[in-house]
Amino acid sequence: MTGERPTAAPGPPPPEGPSPEVLAANQAHKRAMPLQRLLGNGMDWADAVELYARADRGETWHRAAFALGLRDAERADSALAAGHRRTARDWYLAAAACHRFGQVPLPDSDPDKILLYRHLIDAFGRAGALYDPPAERMAVPWGGGQLRGWLLRPRTAHPPPTVIVVGGFDGWREEYHSGAVHLLDRGVAVLLAEAPGQGETRLFTGLHLGPDFTGAFSAMVTWIGGNHALGDRVGVWGNSMGGFLAAAAAIDDHRIEACCVNGGTTTPVEFPRRYPRMAEKARLLLGAADTGRALKALAELRLRPAGLSRLTCPLLVLHGTPDRVFRVENARALYAGAASQDKTWHEWPDGDHCLYNHSLEKHTLVADWFADRLAAHTALSSSRRTDESRAPHAHRQPR
Repeated sequence: MTGERPTAAPGPPPPEGPSPEVLAANQAHKRAMPLQRLLGNGMDWADAVELYARADRGETWHRAAFALGLRDAERADSALAAGHRRTARDWYLAAAACHRFGQVPLPDSDPDKILLYRHLIDAFGRAGALYDPPAERMAVPWGGGQLRGWLLRPRTAHPPPTVIVVGGFDGWREEYHSGAVHLLDRGVAVLLAEAPGQGETRLFTGLHLGPDFTGAFSAMVTWIGGNHALGDRVGVWGNSMGGFLAAAAAIDDHRIEACCVNGGTTTPVEFPRRYPRMAEKARLLLGAADTGRALKALAELRLRPAGLSRLTCPLLVLHGTPDRVFRVENARALYAGAASQDKTWHEWPDGDHCLYNHSLEKHTLVADWFADRLAAHTALSSSRRTDESRAPHAHRQPR
């Protein structure tokens, strides 16, 4: 699962005393990673509060997060040595969350990003080894590189259906473990995947997002179909920019039988155009020479009416009304344009981006929805699905 734990330390610390530049950067990091995102996606409350406190004192964000991750990994090691496997698993997951959120602001060229990412993989792998059955680190050859991910399987009598889960510009793979466990509890396997331009797929295999990205999802679907431990029913759950990717993949590959778009859009370029600092994230995602070319290429990636008319599998779209990353009207356009007979819209009047502030409601809703549509023993007939999609509760506003 994992090799030797990385032993390097981050680069030299900044000069003594809080730097105005570091303090300003930390405030930006806090806006990008509010407490509800940290907590909803795996960080321990005490770690999140301490990370914020250390950032407010002027400690560099990634160094503070790295220290917290090392402490959690030590707690996990001690618990495992004492035979407390479940406690060890929880602390390894907490360590992975610290390293994951720590590396977010760093550019790919910074050695500390690679260091934190290796610690993230190590900690998550050690946690995954304590699942039953153990998590598997997977690599699907595609486009001259590899699509990397984690396969989490429930213990079931028959090969389970699988949901591919993806994130967006900088919310990658392991961040969605918190939702994956709800699928596992319902007998659904999860492939926590990194598409071209994301996470390990980009950092260690050199793949970037291009106009052929739906082929990468088809390669994952084929990989699932060739895995004897998995069934042949596949869904896809995309978060943020990943919602756009998921919908596009479902349009192009009809082997995908259910699609959830959480916090997504028809036009992903809307975000970096409104927030210029995100243009660099787009450049890294696409592997472009400069941000201008990145934005031009990103503008070509959009879900047009003709494409949405080919989105026919069951569709679940979730969005927050005040979402400032991807506007709710673009998510509504995705939902309205889809040709799915079974489609459901949920909108939270106070929901932030990806509904981090409604994590439990979101995760249970999505897990139940996929279980109902992919599990063979609970699959609904087409006519019943159509009736349900027209019922008033399908368009209710969650509490």
